[in-house]
Amino acid sequence: MEKLSAAQVAKVRRLSQPRELAPDEEGGELNIVPFLDIIVNILIFVLATVAVTFTATIDTTPPSTGGGVRQNIESKALNLTVVIVSAGFSIKAAGGNVAPGCQGPGSGIAIPIRGVEYDYAALTECAKRLKHASPDFADETQVTIIAEPGIAYQNVIGAIDALRASNEGEKLFSDVHFGVFR
Repeated sequence: MEKLSAAQVAKVRRLSQPRELAPDEEGGELNIVPFLDIIVNILIFVLATVAVTFTATIDTTPPSTGGGVRQNIESKALNLTVVIVSAGFSIKAAGGNVAPGCQGPGSGIAIPIRGVEYDYAALTECAKRLKHASPDFADETQVTIIAEPGIAYQNVIGAIDALRASNEGEKLFSDVHFGVFR
């Protein structure tokens, strides 16, 4: 192998040095990797958001303002109210509180909790029995649901589902209103 002369070594060094580009010479390639990262992140966010927006909704009426001022108006409405407490379901109707076992007027928890689960089937049967107690209640569609603080959201939804229709498909109480626990 021959040795390079000093002039050749100087020329190789000069040519191997990076040269600066003139202002009119745009060099290099467009780096689109950061752009693609942003697009992929936005796409994932949009897909995750779309899955959340297609959830089921339940038509309800929020509690009204005005507190506990009630007028004594004679009506033939059932005025069904279901109070969800940690011990079960307490039910109130036009005749007053419903007794345990849904067997007429009385005090106490109408449908007690079974083990650790609420008895939604018994709630449906009790609502059906109350609706069929008088012909005046046949067209009744409103129910008010009140939940004790700390009751799980799933238990409120389960009560709404149990009050809307019977196992045979009979419509019971489709207009759900919420009340405030006092």
